[in-house]
This record gives sequence, C-alpha cells and structure tokens, in this order.
Amino acid sequence: AHISPMPVPFYTYTRKHTHTQGMAFSLQERQILGIQGLLPPKVETQDIQALRFQNNLKKMSDPLYIYLMGIQERNERLFYRVLMEDIEELMPIVYTPTVGLACTQYGHIFRRPKGLFISILDRGHVRSILDNWPETNVAAVVVTDGERILGLGDLGVFGMGIPVGKLCLYTACAGIRPERCLPVVIDVGTDNESLLRDPFYMGLYQKRDRTQAYEDLLDEFMEAVVDKYGQDTLIQFEDFGNHNAFRLMRKYKEKYCTFNDDIQGTAAVALAGLLAAQRAIGKPITEHRVLFLGAGEAALGIANLIVMAMMEKGLTQAEARDKIWMFDKHGLLVKGRPQETDGNQEAFVHDSPGTVNNFLDAVNTLQPTAIIGVSGAGRLFTHDVIKAMGTLNERPIIFALSNPTTKAECTAEDAYTLTNGRCLFASGSPFDAVTLNDRVYIPGQGNNAYIFPGVALAVILSGVRHISDTVFLEATLAEQVSDNELQEGRLYPPLSEIREVSLQMAVKVVEYVYANGMAFRYPEPADKDAFVRATVWDTNYESYLPDIYEWEGVDFNPKKD
Repeated sequence: AHISPMPVPFYTYTRKHTHTQGMAFSLQERQILGIQGLLPPKVETQDIQALRFQNNLKKMSDPLYIYLMGIQERNERLFYRVLMEDIEELMPIVYTPTVGLACTQYGHIFRRPKGLFISILDRGHVRSILDNWPETNVAAVVVTDGERILGLGDLGVFGMGIPVGKLCLYTACAGIRPERCLPVVIDVGTDNESLLRDPFYMGLYQKRDRTQAYEDLLDEFMEAVVDKYGQDTLIQFEDFGNHNAFRLMRKYKEKYCTFNDDIQGTAAVALAGLLAAQRAIGKPITEHRVLFLGAGEAALGIANLIVMAMMEKGLTQAEARDKIWMFDKHGLLVKGRPQETDGNQEAFVHDSPGTVNNFLDAVNTLQPTAIIGVSGAGRLFTHDVIKAMGTLNERPIIFALSNPTTKAECTAEDAYTLTNGRCLFASGSPFDAVTLNDRVYIPGQGNNAYIFPGVALAVILSGVRHISDTVFLEATLAEQVSDNELQEGRLYPPLSEIREVSLQMAVKVVEYVYANGMAFRYPEPADKDAFVRATVWDTNYESYLPDIYEWEGVDFNPKKD
C-alpha cells in the first residue's frame, strides 16, 4: 500500500545540521520520514560515525579548521560529541590559536554563513533582523564589532569566527544547547587598509564609524535582544577595542545581563592561576607584587579582580592597588609622564620609582613576584627578563597570556629552561610539555574557557539579570587543581576535565547568586548540583519515530440489545 510521505522536505532530515543523523537513521525512521533510498542501506551507530570523523582528522594536516567546522555545518550532534571527547586536541582548532588564522582568512575560506550580521546601515531595523534568525528560544548572545580580534587587530566582519568559536565552547564545555546560542557581528566598517582593498572582504568597505551612529546602533541592538528574547538574555561582549570595552561594560552592566569576557573572563582565569600559584609557593596573594606588560582592558580587568581578592583577605583598596604596576608601550604608568593615561588606568598610576627605560629595568627596580603579559606584542619577556625573575624569586610567576601563540610574551620552553624549572608558568594559547632535567613540566593554559561557559550556564539557569564582578570572583577555580597537578606545573585542571570543571563552577555560582539575591528564577532549586546537571545537552541522537501504541480491550462497536 502507498503511504503519503512526511510533509517536511527530505533534506530537513538528511541535510539540515540540527536534524540529520547521517546513516544512523533506523530503517523505520527512514521509511516514516520519507528518506528510504536517499541514504546507503547500512544503518550506522554514532560510534562508527565518530570514529570515521576522528580518523579523517588524524590524516589531515592544514585545513583542520575548515574540515572540523564543516562537520558542524553538516551534523551538529556528531560534531559536539567528537569535540567533547577530544577537547584537549580540538579546542586549539575551534578556538585559540587556530581560530585567529581562520578569522584572518575568513573571506577566503568562506563556505556558508554562521551567525547574524548587523551593519550600521541596518539602523532602525535591528529587531526585524533578529526576527530572521530561525531559533526563537535564544538564551545567550556573543557579540563583537571586530575591532580587536585576539592580538590580531581590526578584522571587521572577519571577526565572526570568534563569537562562533566562543559559543561552540558554551556547548562543549558547559552543555548549553546550541540552538540557544546566537553569534553576532556588528559591522560598522574597518580601519584595516588591507581588508578595504581585499576583494574577498565581506563587510562594508568603509572606515570604522566612530560617531553617535555607533552608539545608537548598539543601543538599538541591546534593546532588540531583550525585547525578543527576554530581560535575562545573556549578552557577552567580545573583542571590542580598548577605548570601547570598559565604557560599554559600565554603560550596560546595570541595565542588561552582560559581561565582557576580555575584561572579566580573562581576569577570573588569571586570578585563578595566581591563587593556584600561591598554593604552590605557600605565600598568600596579599604578599605578591604584580607587574603587567600591557595596560589595556585585559590588564585592568585582572588588576581590579586581584584588588578585590586582596581586599577579601584584609588589605585596603589603596594597599592592594599599591602592589600592582603596569608597563605599556610608553613605559611605566607613573605620575607626571608625558603620555596621558585614561580614567580606567588612574587607580594604578604610581609615583615614579626612579629611572626605568625598559621592561627589564622595571623588573629589576620593582622586584615583582609575578609578571603578567597581556600586551599582544609578541616575545617581550626576553631571556634577560626571565632570568631576572628567576634571580629575584625562588618560584617566579610568569604568565604570558596574549593570544594567539605567536603573540605570547614568551614560550613555555624559555620560561622553564631559563629558571631551571622553578617558574610557575601559564599562557593564553597552548604550549607543549617541556622536559628538563628528566622532569616533564606541563604548562598551564590560562584559557578563558575555564571561566565563561560555567558562568554563562549558571547565569542562564538562575535568571540573573545583572552580572556583578563578585560573580567572577566566586568563579575562580584554583581549588579545583589537585596537589599532584601542581607538582606537574599545572595551574589549571587538564582541559580534558573542562566539562566537569564548568559544571562544578556553575553549581558554585548558582549557589552564590541565590544566596545573594541575584537570581530571578523561582522556585529556587533545592539540589543545585542536580538542577545544573539535568540541563546538560545530550549529543546522542533523538528518535524521530512517533509514539505508536494500541488501546487494549477497546471495542468501538455500539452495544446490541
């Protein structure tokens, strides 16, 4: 007998990345969905599909990002299963450092659009553009204007790879459903001359608009997001220029559920590393002196969170700030220097300690216990700087946090070798393990992915409407590093454990926001751990078979007299 096919077009099931199971559709599903004969006869398991995916990855050398993200475009559940199972190997491809290269080549490797593109020419129509997005239950938005992509500068709309990559980690690390995530790029032009001459550039061919129109567009965007998706929609700002990042964070943080990962996420992961280092050294954070290379949004975010942590331990704000120094492209931030400092830096401008001509002079003069590089300017932790830190400290703390790897202030090998293995090292992008004197040192990767997925999950689940800095202080995870991991040189848990790290952090933050009256989702769950874990997205395929059953013992014939 002929049965009419399902009304949904076959490609919804065989080609749409959110629906397809590839050859894992059962025989019954193929018949009911009207796709029998459109796939080879074999019914595969997801295990076999994952094995094929992994084998192909191992055979490839260069276009890994293209292949990996291509799988995401074809089969979403399979992509996330493989990403989660091998997060240590694949995160550097989905995110730093490979995503940086992918962004610079975005127009050249473009296959299909991901995310939402809103240009300054769309002012007055942002709400209708949001209506074009096919998902209606969005909980988290990651937005960039492309002005400061990693350490690579102004990439305009090519920066879309960053929101896409961040939201991949929302799902892989914290189990947030992918359809609830929306990547957005705001196109107001670019000041990158090479892109303005590039025939493959995909944004507006104009200089970056810095007028009131920029402010109006962002205001309209924020209003449109909460109007469509709700007041508690999380909006994460990513890779905005230094001059806008702090200003926009202050402008929106009390009005919307928002945070800036470059400021607050970086700060939390750096503080977590410092707290782990204090355990290894046995010296409380209040006794550390920190010298930053770089005085932009990342440095200031870290510095302000360190001040909060020191104040929690009994120091006054002034005492804590006195322990933090910054060195930018013009030299030390000191009173009376010819170059102006902006208002965000004022708290860390000190009296001059004497003549300081370069960063090495600053190290020798200030004698810091920790140096933190967030300049994005490459190998400025020179051999002499590292040796000086080793001379001044039994266990020097050296954090080279700039991304991608080529912009890191030093390599892990230099840090360990030049301090004879005594340093406590962390980097923003991954470095290989270092073998020195028959001992293997595993560099800590101070990746924001240890922070933002867990915080995002907690915020979404608890209905937080405004995210305070204390939430990020609560999220620092130093206690999750075991003593054995500290012995290996780790300041952060292995990336292979990041799903569990993120869930534990989410539980901790959920407990904190309910205890402090920040949560708006009620009734309050009694078992926070079970509450968080019950929401985690499952990558196993769902059945498309209808719920078919019989009514036993029912007779529809009318009674006879």
